[in-house]
Amino acid sequence: MNVSGGISRAAQVASKYFVVWVIAAAGIALVYPNSFVPVLDYVNPLLGIIMLGMGLTLQPEDFQRLAERPVDVGIGAVTQWLVMPLAAYALYILFDLPDAIGVGLILVGAAPGGTASNVMTFLGRGDVALSVAITTVTTLAAPIVLPAWTLFILEESIDVTFMQMFASIVRIVIIPVVLGFGIRYVLDRYSPKTAEVGVDVFPVISVVAIVAIVAGVVGANVDNILTAGALVLAAVVLHNGVGLGAGYGVGRAFGMSADRVRTTTFEVGLQNSGLAVALAASLFDPAAALIPALFSVWHNVSGPALASYFTWSDNRTTSGPVTAD
Repeated sequence: MNVSGGISRAAQVASKYFVVWVIAAAGIALVYPNSFVPVLDYVNPLLGIIMLGMGLTLQPEDFQRLAERPVDVGIGAVTQWLVMPLAAYALYILFDLPDAIGVGLILVGAAPGGTASNVMTFLGRGDVALSVAITTVTTLAAPIVLPAWTLFILEESIDVTFMQMFASIVRIVIIPVVLGFGIRYVLDRYSPKTAEVGVDVFPVISVVAIVAIVAGVVGANVDNILTAGALVLAAVVLHNGVGLGAGYGVGRAFGMSADRVRTTTFEVGLQNSGLAVALAASLFDPAAALIPALFSVWHNVSGPALASYFTWSDNRTTSGPVTAD
C-alpha cells in the first residue's frame, strides 16, 4: 500500500465514522471532564486549522460558479442568513434559556455554512458545486453577518463589540481560508500530487480537531448538561430541523431541480458550529459553547440520516442519480 493510498483510506474512515468519534469523545468527557477542559485554550487555532483545510478544497472554478448561478447561490445564502438567526431567537425566547446558553444558540444561528453541508450534499446526491458556492459566500460574509445578527438580537445582553467579533472571525476563518486557497493554487500548478495528499490529510486533521473541541466544551459544561440537558438538546434538534425544512421548502418554492433543492436543504440546516464554539469560548461565558458543541454532534446525525433518505428515495424510484435540469 503506498503512502497516498493509506492516507486516503484513513481520511475515508475518519469521515465515515465522524459522528461515532464525536459521540464517543463527548461521552468520555462527561466521565472525565478535567482531562478535556484544557482543550478550550486552543479552540481558535484548532478552528483555524479546520478552516485552512476548507481553503485547500477551494479552486478558482468554485468562484467562477458564483457568477454562473448567482440566483441559486443568493437564494441559499439569504435563506440561511434569515431563517437560522430568527429561528434561534424564537427558540431562545420560547424555551426561556439562560442568557449564557442562549448566546450559543444565537451564534449557531448567525454562523455561516460549514464543510459538513458540502459533504452531506455529496452523499445525498445534491449539487455539490452549488453547495460549495453557497458555503463560500456565507463564509466570506461571516465577519459582517454574524456580528450584526448577534448584536442586533442580544443588544445590551452582551459586552462584546462588533469589531471584536469581526476581528475574531477574520483571524480564525477568513485568513486561514484565503491562505489555504493560496496554498492549493500554488500546489496545483507546481506539485499536483502534493495537493491531492493535502486534500486527503486535512479531513483527518479536521475530524481530530472537531472531536477535541466538542470534548473540551462538554467537559467544561458537565453541570449544565446534567441540569438543562433535555431543554438544550430540544433547542438544538428543533433549530436544525427548522433549517433543514426551510431550505427544502424554499428550494421547492423557487422551482429548483431536485438536486439543488437538496443542496439548499443542507446549506440552510447545517451550520459552521465550530466557529460558534470558538467565538463562544473566546468572547463569552464557557456555557455559551454548549449549544454549538451539541449542534456539531447532532447535525452530524441528522445530516447523514437525511442524505441516506435521499439516496434511498433515488434507488427506490430510479437506478441513476438525480441530475440537474
